[in-house]
Amino acid sequence: MGYDVSETQDQTSTTATTLMDIHQVLKYLPHRYPFLLVDRVRELVPGERIVAIKNVTINEPFFPGHFPHYPVMPGVLIVEAMAQAAAILSFKTMNTLPDENSVYYFAGIDGVRFKKPVSAGDQIELEVSITANKRGIWKYSAVARVDGAVAAEAELICALREIQ
Repeated sequence: MGYDVSETQDQTSTTATTLMDIHQVLKYLPHRYPFLLVDRVRELVPGERIVAIKNVTINEPFFPGHFPHYPVMPGVLIVEAMAQAAAILSFKTMNTLPDENSVYYFAGIDGVRFKKPVSAGDQIELEVSITANKRGIWKYSAVARVDGAVAAEAELICALREIQ
């Protein structure tokens, strides 16, 4: 029995829903192990929002040092995972792929709050919505949830810039 891993559009609603597996995620993010922090995209509406997944395993390279007696995912990596989801949303909105001539940078992070530790075995749901896009500066509202409970939230600002 085969599985259809192609991008699909929900024909039953007026909202476009795009599903992306890891192979498609790799096309939209330049990150690779150990810094690739998005495993799957469950929902994507270009120009609006994305819902992506990060599966957290005990094999993550940060767990031996953070903390050996109580493995907790570093908060900065949760924020980075939200930013990677935001980058996918932006590239899909622009209908383009990243290339070697540009970089998608953090330009600002506001209102970051960590509400619940994320541990090995958790699955993080990353929900990111575009709040503004002006002259290549993108603003987002981002929330990371584990089992429906908010683990972290932030306002992100990112910019796509040509490499000089």
